[in-house]
Amino acid sequence: MRTLAGIVGFRGYSGAELLAILQRHPHAEPVLLEHRADSSARPLPRNSRRPKTIPCTAEAVHAEGLGVVFLCTPHDVSMELALPLLETGAKVIDLSAAFRFDTGENYTRWYKEPHTAPGLLAEAVYGLPEFYRDRIPAARLIANPGCYPTAANLAIRPLVEAGIADLTVGIVCDAKSGVSGAGRKPSLKTSFCEVTENFSAYSLLDHRHVPEVLRNSGLEEGQFSFTAQLLPIHRGILETVYFRTKQPTTAAAIVDMYEARYRGEPFVRIYDPGQVPDLAAVNHTNFCDIGVKYDPATGRGVVVVCEDNLGKGAAGQAVQNMNLVLGFAETEGLL
Repeated sequence: MRTLAGIVGFRGYSGAELLAILQRHPHAEPVLLEHRADSSARPLPRNSRRPKTIPCTAEAVHAEGLGVVFLCTPHDVSMELALPLLETGAKVIDLSAAFRFDTGENYTRWYKEPHTAPGLLAEAVYGLPEFYRDRIPAARLIANPGCYPTAANLAIRPLVEAGIADLTVGIVCDAKSGVSGAGRKPSLKTSFCEVTENFSAYSLLDHRHVPEVLRNSGLEEGQFSFTAQLLPIHRGILETVYFRTKQPTTAAAIVDMYEARYRGEPFVRIYDPGQVPDLAAVNHTNFCDIGVKYDPATGRGVVVVCEDNLGKGAAGQAVQNMNLVLGFAETEGLL
């Protein structure tokens, strides 16, 4: 028997990527949950494999016997749907930012809107398996991480844990993303004529993903500078992390630290000292690749970290979390 996995928001980029992964998953069967009629949905070829579609109601989810529901929805919709879906007995994996915060007040500070389901924040588990694998299997609500913070946390937290980075001078993260990271909803900023042959920075000093990095990498706000930039490409994230060391070391020692921290992790790949990844290495995969360059004379270090924003940054990581919650091999459907 394959577990029935519902997708709300299947017309968006993350939802469509999720559907593609689940359709090749050996133990899951996707079911589309119709929340809002949308005439902009792409038509399916007549000979394509058409998933079953049911209304996005608690009654329909319960009657169908769904084991898990993915919310590829705006934050306010996730807050509206999470509790009724949880009450059906289904696990909920939310790809929005609705449940990534510790308090409703902190959410409101960064998203400039009230949190309408603060009672669920205490039980939501942040779904970054490399950090919280021990908590994810027992969770009924998983807050899938943002695309930028996934790469940033995987690169930065080991530097903080190992005491390598000098936090008195701070850490700088220069992040670049493909346009699909902004979602499928039309906007002037992400329209073709605005993006093509262009390169732009946005949300300087107040990007909404900053608190996810602070909370999960153990940084204070004054110790971290983050700039997001929009690449004129479809998908992929490349982040360049700049830091200084507390004391002289070597690139090899830093790489060894990363190797030890992520030994046995199926989706984190570490490069040889001085070698760094690029987007071609990770796009259309669930991998996060990390490379290090270091100058012992000045104590300056650079980490380059890459991932697919629709893969490890969204849908791929959501399936990784589903595998852990439902007891499947963590790599099922992803390798």
